Amino acid sequence: MNDELIAKIYETHRDVRWICRTLTEMKETDTRFDDRIHALEEWQAESAGAGKRTGGIIAGISALIAAVSALVVKWFGMD
Repeated sequence: MNDELIAKIYETHRDVRWICRTLTEMKETDTRFDDRIHALEEWQAESAGAGKRTGGIIAGISALIAAVSALVVKWFGMD
């Protein structure tokens, strides 16, 4: 009976060590996964910001062209 108890204790200890190692590996995997998600979120935010800047530049150019066109029409007296 005593040998069976010692064998169970050893087996339980071995299982607990395996569980701890597995949990540590899972935490490391989660950390790497979170890092990748964070990098993708940063890239997405940068891309969205670049799109907004590009849209602003295009709007500015369009306004400039409209103003020049209005001046040319007024200058030639076509209004």
